[in-house]
Amino acid sequence: MPTVPILMPQLGESIAEATVVQMHVKVGDEVWADQEVIEVETNKAVMSVTTLCNGIVAEIRATEGESYAVGSILGLLEVTEEEVTRTGVDTMESLEAKRSMPSQSAAASDSKESNLHFAVDGDDYEEAPAVVPSVKGLPVPTGTMGAHYISPRMRARMDDMGLREADISAVVGTGAGGRVTVEDLERFLDYLQDWPSSTASPMRLAVADAMRRSWTRPLANVGIPVLLDRVLDHRRAQSPKPGLTLYLLRAFALALAEQPKTAGYFIGEKIVHPRSFDIGVAVQVDDGVVVPTLRKVDQLPLKDLVAIYDDLVDRARRRRLTEADTKGGIATVTNFGTFGLTSGMPIPLPNETLILGIGAGVKKPVWSDQVEAFLPATEAGLFLTFDHRVVDGGGAGLLLKRVCELLQHPESL
Repeated sequence: MPTVPILMPQLGESIAEATVVQMHVKVGDEVWADQEVIEVETNKAVMSVTTLCNGIVAEIRATEGESYAVGSILGLLEVTEEEVTRTGVDTMESLEAKRSMPSQSAAASDSKESNLHFAVDGDDYEEAPAVVPSVKGLPVPTGTMGAHYISPRMRARMDDMGLREADISAVVGTGAGGRVTVEDLERFLDYLQDWPSSTASPMRLAVADAMRRSWTRPLANVGIPVLLDRVLDHRRAQSPKPGLTLYLLRAFALALAEQPKTAGYFIGEKIVHPRSFDIGVAVQVDDGVVVPTLRKVDQLPLKDLVAIYDDLVDRARRRRLTEADTKGGIATVTNFGTFGLTSGMPIPLPNETLILGIGAGVKKPVWSDQVEAFLPATEAGLFLTFDHRVVDGGGAGLLLKRVCELLQHPESL
């Protein structure tokens, strides 16, 4: 009798594998089309693998607790010829026959000439694997190399010139699969030769390097409006007056202390949580940004932080920070509202999971339930950028909402 595979289906656009949680059938069981036979778990949810036709379970290849890639064979069904004809499913026999047929891409690879851009001869070069369809025809990428591949020759030329992958992102590749070749790079540099240019300062190089490393992570951003009138009123009554950014620092640290898991580091299969809630503040300087760190912001009240904050910011602007002043932060606060900006997406430092930004305050009519009328209020946008591996949108939103709540009670800061 023909056999039909039970395949791990494509369970979501970004899901490459799933873990078998429970088998609902055993060898010899009779099953029906669309019957749920295996329960699997992805990083999003628990789902079920179903059968494509009627049959008898002939073999179970999956093991509970093990993970399998999309397209993997989890088991086999014995089916009748009539069932195969009725449903049009692929049998193991037909799949093996398809695999044994020579592909057009393999034939084409035999005629490739030697290409130095790959640092291999054409006879040894393998075409990238084709996209293999999974259950019901959904495409499953199977390790294609694509334009991101950089040949050893290209890598050596980039090293000679001090270039990184981000530096060649504007270069249009003419190599196989869109790869950038040495000739493509040389043509691009010749094209730019007559353009005006300047030498990047050490500060700009440091910022560029940090941002390149930061952007290797899956970063996301959420935002919420916050009313600042209570903070501004409280600030006017203080002497010396705390900066608006310091209020934000203090509220952020208190919120993180309540929700410490949002500020962890993702290391391998672990999330390492902070021991102390030290928060950095972004300070604009000539040709860059420096980030001094305030220590134990969750433990010191606002009035005790004013002098420490003012001293750090002053030394940062004068470029007089020590190495210890800039180490150990778990998150950063940036006030880009000082430049008149009302929204933005700040990028966290490579060693931090979070950065909280605030835009410029704007006078707006805001509805008051007490007087049942619109009243003028100062509103600003609050934006949180986070490492999506550590925090999801819901967790980031709850953290941001808590910061807003704390800012409505500045006397408690």
